[in-house]
Amino acid sequence: MSRYPDDRIETPEERARRRLRLAKSQADLAFFQARLTLLGEPRTLNQAAQQRTFKRLIKVIGRRLVSMKQAR
Repeated sequence: MSRYPDDRIETPEERARRRLRLAKSQADLAFFQARLTLLGEPRTLNQAAQQRTFKRLIKVIGRRLVSMKQAR
């Protein structure tokens, strides 16, 4: 069992939820990376906006993943 920073022991249910959140974040990251790759070089203003949005989402989700992995 993992310990929290305040020395509280993580329950099996909490661990399962944490692992599920991690898997969801990894799937989100993969989805947005794929969308960005498929978009390629934007040809319209809408595609350029999508590209900016996907890049921002990748950064946010990447930061979330790093913090989740550090919290283990």
